Amino acid sequence: MSEHPHDIEADRRNKLTRLRDEFKIDPFGQRTPGIVPLDQARAKYDEQADADHKADPTQQDRRPVVKVSGRVMQHREMGNLIFMSLRDASGDLQVAVSKKAVPIEQFKLAKITDLGDIVIAQGPLAKTKTGEITVWAAASGGGDSAYAMACKSLAPPPGKWHGLQDPEQRYRKRYIDLYANPQVMDLAQKRIRIIDEIRGFLRERGYLEVETPMMQAIAGGAAARPFITHHNALDIDLYLRIAPELYLKRLLVGGFPKVFEINRNFRNEGISPRHNPEFTMLEAYEAFGSWETMAGMVEEMVCTVAERVFGTLEINHRDTEDTEKITKTINLKRPWRRVSMAELVAERTGWKFDKQPLSAQQIDALRDANKGKDLKLDGTAAEQLVEVYEKLVEPTLIDPTFVTRVPGVIIPLAKRCSDDNDFADVYELAINGQEISPGYSELNDPDEQEKHFRGQVGDSEEQQKIDEDFLEALRVGMPPAGGMGLGIDRLVMMLTGAPSIRDVILFPLMRPRGGGD
Repeated sequence: MSEHPHDIEADRRNKLTRLRDEFKIDPFGQRTPGIVPLDQARAKYDEQADADHKADPTQQDRRPVVKVSGRVMQHREMGNLIFMSLRDASGDLQVAVSKKAVPIEQFKLAKITDLGDIVIAQGPLAKTKTGEITVWAAASGGGDSAYAMACKSLAPPPGKWHGLQDPEQRYRKRYIDLYANPQVMDLAQKRIRIIDEIRGFLRERGYLEVETPMMQAIAGGAAARPFITHHNALDIDLYLRIAPELYLKRLLVGGFPKVFEINRNFRNEGISPRHNPEFTMLEAYEAFGSWETMAGMVEEMVCTVAERVFGTLEINHRDTEDTEKITKTINLKRPWRRVSMAELVAERTGWKFDKQPLSAQQIDALRDANKGKDLKLDGTAAEQLVEVYEKLVEPTLIDPTFVTRVPGVIIPLAKRCSDDNDFADVYELAINGQEISPGYSELNDPDEQEKHFRGQVGDSEEQQKIDEDFLEALRVGMPPAGGMGLGIDRLVMMLTGAPSIRDVILFPLMRPRGGGD
């Protein structure tokens, strides 16, 4: 019968007392110089030096000596020899503590070490009889301990062999998930590399990274429900930003030629495998650019990042249960397709958009052919086109596709197409069945922008939410420009095959629980 978590904690607290009273040590350690990551320690192994020592232990020992630290993942006693598997952010490495090689107090300490404790070991690298590279704890001439406690873990560890498996517990206790499941640490580190590569790519091309307000007097730049907070000193309500767009465009007005921001946005809306109320976006703007220049830039950027981080433009998504099974392959090879929304809808449904609303017969036929899609087709022709695209077409776009000529009514911040005022001069980049990046030829006519804003917000009370200062900035004059956004979380999902946005955010929003669970 397995031990109760409270019994495990009680046993560990008894050991904590022993460490202080009997061993006279600090169970929570102190600064320790000279520690190397476990992967670097493993790489120092010298096979020839190990073989020479095994052949004649009386000769000078040339085996590399390393000092390592990690969390104890396995602990096996074999009489006068204790084997432990340590884990850090770089991987796993075995440590052996022999009663003959270390002071007796340190052997006793190794003996009462628990799973989850963080320990320090120092000694030469050698292989065991089974071929496992191992740090053999041994006292050094400099007086450093061969084996020491860095932090006593008081909480029950996750399953000894299977780690933390329950998805909800994994998200709630990411601090356990990261060390218990190496693939989670690997994904987190890949996300960091992806963002680093994006920054490097943009800087190499002359973009300057800037910061814009996260608390704003008027929520703008996107159509979304904001979070509201209150500033006591000024006695005003403020909004957590839903997008940085209007402030980044102000910088173009001021004279910046190319700017970008990797920002946190907040939208007080639903939670799903593709949505988190707090999420990360890249936005970039270029004076004298257009949607075409931004499309070319994002295409090159995503391919560059994929090749630098993953070494390939073919992204395999694997089954979460059977990782040997590939469920889909996304081909990022350039050039990416560019096609209008109306053309895609015609390809999928046969409906050739002519700016006239669907007839009742057409609506019935579409619904009958696509049961379960919950098609809402009671709006204007433009709204119907967007609805059919989003429900029936977008989920089928696995390889990168730039969807162009989107109905302008839903994009008030973009220029209209020069040959047809009903469509916006934009792209929506779909990969893996979802939009990950919009890009615009930015609207810089202040009168047109004001008209779009007022048409968007409607009644007189809502008119107060128009950003008049942004309109004033446009009246000062903003050069023609291209702008783009890129959902970092969705990009990481696409590149890593993560099934949920919660897998690529270290601490996703969760409903609070009581009782410390």
